[in-house]
Amino acid sequence: MRRLLLSLSLLGCLLSPALARTKLVVWGLQSGKETAGLDAQLAEFERSNPDIQVSVMSMGAGAMNPQKLMTSIVGGVPPDVINQDRFTIGDWASRDAFRPLDDFLAKEQGQPDGITEADFYPAAWREACYQGKVYAVPTGIDDRMLFYNRALFREVGLDPDRPPRTWDELRDYAKRLTKLGTDNTYQRIGFIPNFGNSWLYLYSWQNGGEFMSEDGRKCTLDNPHTVGALTFMKDIYEALGGYDKVNIFQSGFLPDEQDPFFTGKIGMVINGSWVLNSIARFAPDLDFAVAPAPVPAERLTGEGRFRGQPPYITWSGGFSLAVPAGARHPEAAWRFIKWWVSKDGALLSSRAQKAYNESKGRPFVFTYTARPSVNEALLAEFPPKGRLFAAQKAFLDMLPSSRYRPVTFVGQALWDSHVRSFERACAGERQPQETLAEEARLVQRELDKALARESLPVFSFAGPAVVVGLLVLIGLVIGIRRGRATVGNSRHARREALAGYMMAGPWLFGFVVFTAGPIIASLLFSLCDYDVLHAPRFVGLANFATLFGDDRELLTKALYNAAYLSIIGIPLGMATSLSIALLLNTKVKGIGFYRTAFYVPSIVPAIASAVLWGWVLAGDPNKGLLNALWKVTLSDWFGVAPPGWFGVAAWAKPGLIMQGLWGAGGGMILWLAGLQGVPATLYEAAQLDGARGWAQFRNVTLPMISPYVFFNLVMGTIGALQEFDRVYVLGGGSGSAGPLDSLLVPVLYLFNNAFRYFKMGQASAVAWVIFVIILVLTLLQWWGQKHWVYYEVEKKR
Repeated sequence: MRRLLLSLSLLGCLLSPALARTKLVVWGLQSGKETAGLDAQLAEFERSNPDIQVSVMSMGAGAMNPQKLMTSIVGGVPPDVINQDRFTIGDWASRDAFRPLDDFLAKEQGQPDGITEADFYPAAWREACYQGKVYAVPTGIDDRMLFYNRALFREVGLDPDRPPRTWDELRDYAKRLTKLGTDNTYQRIGFIPNFGNSWLYLYSWQNGGEFMSEDGRKCTLDNPHTVGALTFMKDIYEALGGYDKVNIFQSGFLPDEQDPFFTGKIGMVINGSWVLNSIARFAPDLDFAVAPAPVPAERLTGEGRFRGQPPYITWSGGFSLAVPAGARHPEAAWRFIKWWVSKDGALLSSRAQKAYNESKGRPFVFTYTARPSVNEALLAEFPPKGRLFAAQKAFLDMLPSSRYRPVTFVGQALWDSHVRSFERACAGERQPQETLAEEARLVQRELDKALARESLPVFSFAGPAVVVGLLVLIGLVIGIRRGRATVGNSRHARREALAGYMMAGPWLFGFVVFTAGPIIASLLFSLCDYDVLHAPRFVGLANFATLFGDDRELLTKALYNAAYLSIIGIPLGMATSLSIALLLNTKVKGIGFYRTAFYVPSIVPAIASAVLWGWVLAGDPNKGLLNALWKVTLSDWFGVAPPGWFGVAAWAKPGLIMQGLWGAGGGMILWLAGLQGVPATLYEAAQLDGARGWAQFRNVTLPMISPYVFFNLVMGTIGALQEFDRVYVLGGGSGSAGPLDSLLVPVLYLFNNAFRYFKMGQASAVAWVIFVIILVLTLLQWWGQKHWVYYEVEKKR
């Protein structure tokens, strides 16, 4: 017995360290075949910290996609560390979603390996701070410069050692490098203002513009310098043939080895430092160089509003490690963060990744960190070869003076507004001043609402809960009384009634808790300012006033798009599926195969179907299958240019309708059932009366299948108003609504309010507006059907 107890004691001592290990959950880092550097850094952390076990999950987290992180925080199970896009740090911090790290930083003071602000690039550090507190530690950084193809410069007679320096030179070089084919489509384009990674942010900063006031309380999106920058972008598009024409060409661009800059389809592009790794891997022989992005000529003089400012501008982004509120192991999380941003960690990761790349025959270009001293060490140990070294050095030299996007709790709204302004102005839908002023007003509204939020009363669910409880109780009492009156005094009938209630009980419970409950909650939330992470605050009908006031244009656009899909798409879809059913309602050899072949596309998952048709309907003939066929027929023979489909606002909705017709086989089944239910005697009688073809269809077939027409019309209308998954994919994902909001539909508008801007109250108001519209349309259709729908049973009565 003593030996047994001793053995168990020794075994417990051996196992106790393993049992006591802290499981550190890290989101936003993805481990896999291509991440040898990350894996090595993780392994070394666990080796040097035997009390910690790291669990890494991508989770789709870290970028501008907040659903998973928000849900985990609300559910009380957040990760310990998240690798978060620095651009979103201020927004999350304003909602108390991240833990301030100032207490950890205070302990680092004076330590040789301590983390301090001076160790990081100013842009990276400041972007991770909010209202004087540090909420994340920067990991990586990037910046943007002009890439240009030296070989193409020589081809058109430009000096390959003299890139454009001013906006005027950039416009001139872009026109000279552009090459059109005999059909007036692009074979090569010199420059696209918003292709790559420049955005209106860069051009505005170059021109002396700002997007927010210094105190963060005013949106200055419509300042004259930003208006001038947007006007410049619009002028370049017009000089090259127009925004839509450029977009059609751009829609055919592919990544990696087919990158348009690598293949000579574009002569110049403003892009980020990460492209150097792609050049080393996919285009090592590319004759290229980099230079600072061209600026207004006045900036180079250093006079006026540009006095004391650097001649060239770049801007930086990147990721940071943050600790979500409610994380279970903040101390272990801090140890992980320190290791992850350390010089030893970066060198170890780079060595492992370099070894892996070389084992696959690939070159290695290190990734920038947010610490200048670490980048210097990486450049010394892993200097790129040839032109890549000069390019790396140029990018690194620009980092100390780079700009960064405003740190604000309306960062996402500001970003979307600046994108919308760019699209509307460059497409000619609005003038730059007009669209910037409108978007600035919308962002300012969100700022004012957020700043005034604390003054609103906290909404209490106690009163509504009591009212709902009383209504349920009254309903039960009435139901019991009516049940007793119906059943009477029969014991057998009572037992049957009790058994019935018991059988229906689970469904009734589920309906009350999971359907009626959320419906009532959404109605209450529609009267509140609610972001999930804080208690709701009562605003009355303000959300509805916003929908029909400041947001009237977006709501109208969403409803217009849904109406377009209904008025054109539903009749076209019904006609297509009915036509197929008429063809297949015959007795020919192999009819089972034909019916199956037409039906199969309708059971393809909607997301897969959308991705497939995104390729089929790509605007560039070199990429899209349909436009490739169009080019060799209509374009070459008759000179008719192919449509832009999802790359152009005018063709986006027709493209969506065409994609929907591919699944017409689903409706075919219903039509086929209706057609086979038409008595053959009616056709025989009609034939005896001299009716043929169209006359039989109009006078016999159509009246007999009118109930099916009515059903498909009602369901099609509801489906059009509830459209979401296809537009989410084809619009670009992450809530994007395609060019000029051409694919913005009511449910996508609801989704963006709820999960892009955290405006659950306004999203609930949108849901109720959609519900009322569907209800009214359905009632109107139900009222109207008595004038045209034929029910044989009623006629017999």
